[in-house]
Amino acid sequence: MQYIDGGWQQSDSPDVLNVMNPALDETIAQVPMASPDEVNQAVKAAKDAFEAWRELPITARVAYIYRMKQVFDSHVEEISRITTQNHGKIIDESRGETRRLAENIETACSIAYTLAKGERLDQIATGIDETLIKEPLGVFSIIGPFNFPSLAPFWFIPTALVTGCTLVVKPSEITPLPLQWCFKILEEVGLPDGVVNLVHGSKDVSQKLISHRDVQGVCFVGSTPAARQVYALAGEHGKRALCQAGAKNYVVINEDADLARAIPMLMSSFFGNTGQRCLSGSNLVAVGKIYESLKTQFTDAASKLRLGYGLDESVGLGPVVSRNSKNRILGYVEKGIQEGADLVLDGRSPEVQEYPNGYFLGCSVFDKVSPDMTIAKEEIFGPVASLMRVDSVQESVNMINSSTNYGNAACIFTKNGKDAREFRRSVDAGNVGINIGIAAPMAFFPFGGRRDSFYGTLHGQIDCIDFFTDKKIVIERW
Repeated sequence: MQYIDGGWQQSDSPDVLNVMNPALDETIAQVPMASPDEVNQAVKAAKDAFEAWRELPITARVAYIYRMKQVFDSHVEEISRITTQNHGKIIDESRGETRRLAENIETACSIAYTLAKGERLDQIATGIDETLIKEPLGVFSIIGPFNFPSLAPFWFIPTALVTGCTLVVKPSEITPLPLQWCFKILEEVGLPDGVVNLVHGSKDVSQKLISHRDVQGVCFVGSTPAARQVYALAGEHGKRALCQAGAKNYVVINEDADLARAIPMLMSSFFGNTGQRCLSGSNLVAVGKIYESLKTQFTDAASKLRLGYGLDESVGLGPVVSRNSKNRILGYVEKGIQEGADLVLDGRSPEVQEYPNGYFLGCSVFDKVSPDMTIAKEEIFGPVASLMRVDSVQESVNMINSSTNYGNAACIFTKNGKDAREFRRSVDAGNVGINIGIAAPMAFFPFGGRRDSFYGTLHGQIDCIDFFTDKKIVIERW
């Protein structure tokens, strides 16, 4: 069903997609791909709702968003369980995703009274005052990814609403259920009809939303090739675009690092979300003599992660999201072997006896990887780690800045403040972690990204207050 103009509508589309549970290889739902008419209906509903919504006093809009936070706080567990069943990530990771979703709602309440205020300067000349007003632009589309199916759209939804914009949202066709359930929960908030709308679909629906004459812009989270297409299509049609894209993230282990503290964080960084995260570690770079110790401890810890159905609290690694994803990741492992890397931990054929049909992959760890290898340069988006060696922190920075054109995240583990500072200042990445394995910004900071990891000028989360608004300058003389 599509959610249009305040209600669930049976779709007239004959194109229906099966939604899978990746741990079971079973169909758990079906969703209709929206027809062009349904997309038009959703945009029209958002457009018709815009004027009344923007005219609501800011305090009234904030009250809705505050109510949204309360409602979502009461539904954390059910959203999380649905996320695990549709995506495959372990339940603790799903709970973390849902909590971060709620943090973005909470942040929208605060920025409405701060960053959305505008500016004023009296007496810019004799008897003349000047004011900057941030005005909502209208209808926006949001296109979500499969890996954080509820969180990523909520980088944008509450901020767009609190500024006075209205929305049409399209979830990933691979993992549509968490966001669909979020929209069922949104009904408890009592938003006016048409303020938020949801349509299912794939590339054709996305293109329709981006190019629609009544849509002002698009927020997109997904792969770099798709982000390039979205950004180009938005530009062609004169739309705003905010595109958070793919990554190839490096984690540097300085030779003075405390491995006892670092290894658990590295497990989460490289293999959390089964490696399907744009902030995941991918290339693990050892500085100097720590290499052998790091390789031994990292590989040993990775080999002990228990695979299984993510609803089992004892499981440390769930399946990848689809059979296609599994086959693509296996292709990268084969490529690494062909190019001469040493596969010291082989996760290609794990045994998960309780779930023999699931899309499971264990952790794979490559040794003797060089920066020019495919597995070192391209985004794998799975539980695959590449070990590399350098002689200095500066050499690691040079490698990060030149070996790929991604710039999402880079992390370093060290006790040396000078090395950490030089790393922070020199590395060309939008999110930097120091003694942190996953450099995930809080909701009240922008979600960074550079080079091929981001297309646009304003980033997700708090930054997008200026994406959904335009500045009107008023110059007055009385």
